[in-house]
Amino acid sequence: MFTDMAAFHLLVLTLLCTLFVYRCHGACAEVASDTEAVAGQGFKLGCISCKRRSEVDGSAYVEWYFKPKGESGFVHIYTYNEDGATIEHDQFADRLDWNGSKRSHDIQDASIYLFNVTFNDTGTYRCYFYRTLFYENYEYSTTVDKLVHLSVVAKASRGTASIVSEVMMYVSIIGLQVWLLIEMIYCYRKIAAAGEEALREAANAEYLAIASESKDNCAGVQVGE
Repeated sequence: MFTDMAAFHLLVLTLLCTLFVYRCHGACAEVASDTEAVAGQGFKLGCISCKRRSEVDGSAYVEWYFKPKGESGFVHIYTYNEDGATIEHDQFADRLDWNGSKRSHDIQDASIYLFNVTFNDTGTYRCYFYRTLFYENYEYSTTVDKLVHLSVVAKASRGTASIVSEVMMYVSIIGLQVWLLIEMIYCYRKIAAAGEEALREAANAEYLAIASESKDNCAGVQVGE
């Protein structure tokens, strides 16, 4: 009985550690978009908004807006929701493609890809996350927006913002991996300690059983004499 209980506790602890590691793989990092595109090439407009509480279910849809350089107002250019993607402006017809979260209504990455960049694409892009979080007794709606200031050049040049963004991305990835490694070591030690405790309990139970049996045998011998 003691052995079965110890084995059960060990199994539960293992499952909890596995679940924790699984959730760590879903970590989200808000990396800023690049801001310099090359005319005639493709360009990814990055837009990431991480949920502050990943354990809460949610859904979101996304809208992108564009303000050309020198203009004062934004125009609606793109929508992505549960029905799919819609290009909303003729300037970007057949030139935008979804490059964000896939196979999920809980969108955290709303990046889009712009094909065949032209100098007329220079300006400010704004993406909106319209997110709904589903709690047990109510729903909470929130809106998050991100800006991307895009400049278009004839020849590629690597700017400071691009370098910093890439460095921050790798730092975030390495940091998450180190954190995951530490948690795995912690879980391993907990499992090892639980295993040792289970072995000690089993040994104690076996010792008590042997001692009890020996005592009964001795009593039987004395009665026989």
